[in-house]
Amino acid sequence: MAMTLRDAINKLLGRQSPSASTARQRLQLVLAHDRSDLNPELLHQMRLEILEVVSRYVELDFEEGDVSLATEDRVTALVANLPIKRARDIPLPATPAQA
Repeated sequence: MAMTLRDAINKLLGRQSPSASTARQRLQLVLAHDRSDLNPELLHQMRLEILEVVSRYVELDFEEGDVSLATEDRVTALVANLPIKRARDIPLPATPAQA
C-alpha cells in the first residue's frame, strides 16, 4: 500500500490516525487491568462506590463521568474524571453500607 502525502506529513509530525490512537488507548486499558490484578467485578464495584461517595457531596454529571485505570511509565493509577454540576449545600447522609 502506497503512503499518501498526508500520511507522510502525519508521520513526520508524529500524528496518529484516529484508529491508531483508539487502538493504543484500548491496549493501555488492557495492560492497566492486567497489571492491577483487579477482576472486572471488583473494578465495577469500586467505580460504583466511588461515584456514590462523591455524589453525596456534589451533583455529578453521570453521562460524562468516568472512572478508569490508566498506565504510564509502568505505574497503574485509578483515574476519576467526574464532571461536577454543583456542590451540595449539605452532604447527603451515608447509606447503611457506607456507615
